[in-house]
Amino acid sequence: MDFFFNQPQHVVDQILGSLAQLAPLTAAEPGSGMRILVRSDWQRQQVAIISGGGAGHEPSHAGFIGAGMLTAAVSGDLFASPSVAAVLAAIRHCSGAAGTLLVVKNYTGDRLNFGLAVEQATREGLDARMVIVADDIALPDAPQPRGIAGTVLMHKYVGYLAEQGRSLDEIVTRAEQFAGRLMSLGMALSSCTLPGHAIERRSPELGLGIHNEPGAQQVQPQDAAEAVAIVLAPLLEQTAKRYGVDGRLIVLLNNLGGCSSQELAVLSHEILSQIGVQRVALMVHPAALMTSLDMHGFSISLLPAEADYLEALSVPVEAPAWPGVYRPHPLETFAVPADTADGASPGTRDTVVEAAILRIMQTLQNARQALDELDARSGDGDTGSTFAAGAHAIAQKLQAGMLSSGEPARLCDELGRLLARAMGGSSGVLLSILFTATGTALVAGKSWRQALGDGIARMQHYGGAKRGDRTMLDALIPAVDVLDQGLQAAAQAARKGAEYTATLTRAHAGRASYVPAHALAGVVDPGAEAVARVFEALASR
Repeated sequence: MDFFFNQPQHVVDQILGSLAQLAPLTAAEPGSGMRILVRSDWQRQQVAIISGGGAGHEPSHAGFIGAGMLTAAVSGDLFASPSVAAVLAAIRHCSGAAGTLLVVKNYTGDRLNFGLAVEQATREGLDARMVIVADDIALPDAPQPRGIAGTVLMHKYVGYLAEQGRSLDEIVTRAEQFAGRLMSLGMALSSCTLPGHAIERRSPELGLGIHNEPGAQQVQPQDAAEAVAIVLAPLLEQTAKRYGVDGRLIVLLNNLGGCSSQELAVLSHEILSQIGVQRVALMVHPAALMTSLDMHGFSISLLPAEADYLEALSVPVEAPAWPGVYRPHPLETFAVPADTADGASPGTRDTVVEAAILRIMQTLQNARQALDELDARSGDGDTGSTFAAGAHAIAQKLQAGMLSSGEPARLCDELGRLLARAMGGSSGVLLSILFTATGTALVAGKSWRQALGDGIARMQHYGGAKRGDRTMLDALIPAVDVLDQGLQAAAQAARKGAEYTATLTRAHAGRASYVPAHALAGVVDPGAEAVARVFEALASR
């Protein structure tokens, strides 16, 4: 199973059925064979706004039904226009004395089926009109540019006008002007897969439609910044020609279906950076608005920031899928209060101690790949990178002469503070606790073995792990237990403890505690391995 679908022929009905049960909508009787959803509170007191088209673009179009946006949506099969009969039925059901406006994406099937329904409704004495959205600029020479994500902005605009009680004539005029100002362009790293079909991915393309048709050209962006630049270049070129170079803009970032929330955030950051945050007057919350099933891509829509557009798009609505808007502003920052120890001059230094520290730090940096590979067997594969980051920070401080290597207690406190900031994950925090508590014990006059024992006890108190739980403690505790016997004995004990973790198939702490036994068998815990290598480096002088 590649997707969470049931029988392909039932997908559209289940999509619409779930929405109708969760949102305040009414649906055409299943026996009618028509897929129509309508506002449950509709009273025909104002211009009805109807949209629709093929399924597979969810939440478009039914997700935008609600006061302030659409009155109704008519759906066809996946990527297929609804029938004339279904569109006409929606017009009949929704149209009152104020009339009906149909918002249609510029695809042949939609134009024909919605257009014929308008003609038949007119013949029946109903006042029905149609506005076509053709915002795609991917094919500049195309006689009929496609309607894509900008259609959602049209839904919001005409829904706002209808909610204000504007006449159908006025709404049509203003909608046509709005459509002429919309521009959109998309990019995808791969095509989509229709339910019940084999997965066949294409290379990255610029200028895709929303029905899985090939893009205008193949592209090879190296990162998100380049991807956004490729999409924005033709959009901003057209914007400059139509509205001037410096005109403020409304921006919509649309997830074509397969982008993660994190990807959308990075793409948003790039859009604001490349357009200029002060030029973006309003940005629709980045979201999946007009999708193409699971297509891993995005589209950007631009619109001049005219006052009535800003007002119309900013007003809250009851449509469940409308994500709301941002009004971007330059990044605001505050000064982080400095740690009182940061400005202090380092204490005395000891060249022997510094040589040992540098030896340990080099060992951890050299072990990065090996530790990451061990961690990949039971965790997220970053133990080596985490320890290497901490080692790098310590080495830098030491080489800058900023560590009190000749004062053990003060050195431990400095290492604890440094690791808390420079070493990520739970390992960094635990080691920071270890060194901080050890330093406190040294101030109290305890020996290194006793002080480290106190540090380990605090690690166990806060971290909840104990010896035998398959963590770094399995190497650290035995090493400290024999520390009074010398560094060679400590290194041997740490190594034995690390190797012992390979026999433990059940972890009781850390990410490995969620990993099945067969994945842990024969694998040394990466944290314990790191500790063993530290003691071996320490003993190698």
